[in-house]
Amino acid sequence: MEIKKIGVVGAGTMGNGIALVAAQIGCDVVMRDIKDEFVQRGMKAINGFLSKSVEKGKLEAAKKDEILGHVTGTTDMSLMKDVDYVIEVVVEDLNLKKSVFKELDEICRPEVVIASNTSSMSITEIAASTKRPDKICGMHFFNPVPIMRLVEVIRGHLTSEETAMTAMNLAKKMGKIPVDVKKDSPGFIVNRIMLPHLLEAIKIVEEGIASIADVDIAVKNGLNYPMGPFELMDLSGIDIAYFVTEYFFKEMNKELKWVCPTMLKNMIRAGRLGRKTNGGWYDYSK
Repeated sequence: MEIKKIGVVGAGTMGNGIALVAAQIGCDVVMRDIKDEFVQRGMKAINGFLSKSVEKGKLEAAKKDEILGHVTGTTDMSLMKDVDYVIEVVVEDLNLKKSVFKELDEICRPEVVIASNTSSMSITEIAASTKRPDKICGMHFFNPVPIMRLVEVIRGHLTSEETAMTAMNLAKKMGKIPVDVKKDSPGFIVNRIMLPHLLEAIKIVEEGIASIADVDIAVKNGLNYPMGPFELMDLSGIDIAYFVTEYFFKEMNKELKWVCPTMLKNMIRAGRLGRKTNGGWYDYSK
């Protein structure tokens, strides 16, 4: 089935980024969120990214208008009935994701693939909330979506070969580099490797070995990473790091290496979630 219209459930940072790259390849996009203010914020982010591209001479103004014309923002989930492919991009809450997938399963046509942008959670368990587990897969984009090229395509226990290839081909069409995650395991590839780095960085600060700023400086200049671990958590969301850590601890037989540091818990309690709240490990209020 040719994919001409894509549904994106969630208009936050990841959702509007995915909506943008889908519109850039000429697909019509329905971007849905639970409140109109969230939808409008997502549309504003898309417009802002495209406006900067025009200012930098990377995009013609007429092309910007064409791309924006492909995106429809809504709070009405029933509009997903006409889409050819859906990508779920709600917060990392397994029960919420299962509820969204159950609703989409009832609305979308039987042949439509429904993908989750989860960064760590079980595709198999999410798929079990639907009547089409063979049509469910993971499609994990990275932040910022318009710039980062990797997409992890994750197969659940019952994901069909056709579904996995559909996701891989769509990612390629979007200009991304897809990798095939053949086994549904917590964290997939990148987060399985990255999370220990983040937790160890927090522990180094907790133990008074070095400051947050110096840990970031050391990692960037010693390992040649583009961002330090604290800068990365602020960009992607400290709450995401917390949710993934808690999920790993539960799924990995409560191994001690996945215990959530107190310092990370306190950031969540204080509501300091990173750039999206203007304050995380660093202050962004100015």
